[in-house]
Amino acid sequence: MEKEVGNGCSSLAYKLLFSCPFGLSQPQLSAVFDESYDRIPHSDSNLENSISQIWDQRVQKNGSLFNGKKFRYGGYSQKSGDGSKKESYVCLHLGLTDYRTFVGTNLNPSWEKFLVASEDDPTQCRHTSSPLGNGAIVETSDQKIVLLQRSNNVGEFPGHFVFPGGHPEPQEVGIETHEYCKCSKDSELVNKKVSQEMFESIIREVVEEIGVPATSLGLEC
Repeated sequence: MEKEVGNGCSSLAYKLLFSCPFGLSQPQLSAVFDESYDRIPHSDSNLENSISQIWDQRVQKNGSLFNGKKFRYGGYSQKSGDGSKKESYVCLHLGLTDYRTFVGTNLNPSWEKFLVASEDDPTQCRHTSSPLGNGAIVETSDQKIVLLQRSNNVGEFPGHFVFPGGHPEPQEVGIETHEYCKCSKDSELVNKKVSQEMFESIIREVVEEIGVPATSLGLEC
């Protein structure tokens, strides 16, 4: 299950970053949106240029691809609350990226070259887009689990079966650049909105993708 990638990093097929069997309520999840969590360009100019080349090739084959802004996952911090329940509190560290850079780094045939040899995930992936995604397990009233088959006209994993999901969207909270939250007062407000978007976005995805009204959903975090 573990393989060696080209630069000497050891990479699992997947890695569970954080386990919370009972879920996280909105008060238990926060976010810090800051440009310090943005992607760092790679020093190899040929590798950087391949991002545009791969995107242009994809768009030529599929004109429906759209380069939208995405939150970039830059790590997280965790602490345990006081009291008998010992609840976990998680803070997501988020920067800004876009779909084009995701296609050109994370989906690049040479994606291993973007990685840095490190045991620290944010450091290892500092040159990749790493957009934050979301997903939901939807159980029907007769105890069936909903799966969707992706269109053949998408940029990643066409035709695959997946859970409903997508991405929290920066535009939904008015974010296009980091200029929006330069002062500390604005930054605090933005972080609150971003935290709320983590929960609201998955509801939107479920409603849009399976056509069930939000009022019909029983939510469990």
